[in-house]
Formats: sequence, structure tokens, C-alpha cells
Amino acid sequence: MKSLRISAVLAAAIFAVLPARAEDWTPEPGFISLYNGKDLTGWGYRDKEQKVLETFDGKTEASDGRYTAKPGILVVNAHNAEKGPRIRQLWTTQVFPKNFILKIEFRAAVNADSGIFLRKPQLQCRDYLVAGPYKQLKKYKAQDWNTIIVTVKDNVAHCECNGEILEDALKIPETGPIGLEADRDQMEYRHIQIKELP
Repeated sequence: MKSLRISAVLAAAIFAVLPARAEDWTPEPGFISLYNGKDLTGWGYRDKEQKVLETFDGKTEASDGRYTAKPGILVVNAHNAEKGPRIRQLWTTQVFPKNFILKIEFRAAVNADSGIFLRKPQLQCRDYLVAGPYKQLKKYKAQDWNTIIVTVKDNVAHCECNGEILEDALKIPETGPIGLEADRDQMEYRHIQIKELP
């Protein structure tokens, strides 16, 4: 009887630390998912003029290995000098000309440096307390999942992390895609969802 109780407790503990399966998550009402949880469909590389250079529909890894699709998680991999440039941006193939709310969860390795591009300008997304620039955040959870919410209205973005303001009025262009940056060390993104506003 005692071993049965220990087994039940052990099973519950294992289940608690296992990641949720990709199919267990669905976007909130009115939102659409920008990451399907299984491959890089809808994402690609663009040039400086924002023209699509390469798309990764149906692929689980970008051509240079900087981005990998894992179940439910889009991984930004550490740089490998033999495979490509140190800094790389992955963009949605879709553009977003309307007002919108973007919600994205991220987990940063120690001192990791990444970013979220809003049509074109970058919102720094990092291991904030070590890499900055928002070192005064009180609710940031180091090496754990954090939530960024970006509300865009009339080409101005209000950006928060776990409810704390990162940027109150970041000016952005009238239209453009959403992007993620690969710079330093590993980052993970999940639950990437967007809701266009009237």
C-alpha cells in the first residue's frame, strides 16, 4: 500500500514537470496562432527591404539551424559559426496592417539575447535581469516562462512583460510582419497568438 502511494506521488510529480503537449494549447477567443506547434509553416527569412527570401513551410528547422520547431515550442538556437551569421531574424510570411494585440510567452537561457520585431522595430526580449535593458522588472521569472503582451493602436505599440511596462509608446510602421531574433544563446517561444482589432 505504501509503495502504491509513493508511485502515485511520483507519477503526479513527473506529470507536473512534463511540458504540455502542443495540441493541449489553443489560442484565446478571437486570437489566431502564429506558430502551429509542430513546424515552421508561416515563417521565413526576409531581406532588408522585407521581401521574403526563404520560407520554411512544413520544415522543422530553418536552413541555417538557428530556429527549430519542437512540440509546442519555437526554439532560437545558439549561434554556430559554420552555419551562418550570428544575428538572424525569422519573420512571419503574413503582414499585419491593422491594430492588433500580440501575446507571446518566452523562456530565456542565462544572459540570452533575442527580440520581437513589430512590423520592423525591435522590442528587446532577453534574460532581462542579466542582459537588460529592463533590469528593474520585479515580475520577470529568470529561466522560466514569461508573457509579453503588445497592444498596437494607430501605429504605436504598448508593450508589457508579466504586466510591467517595457515600452509605453513604441512607434512602428503602418504595416509589416512579426519577427523573432536569434542573437545570443538559446531562447524559447510558445503560445504566439495575435488578434487583429477593428
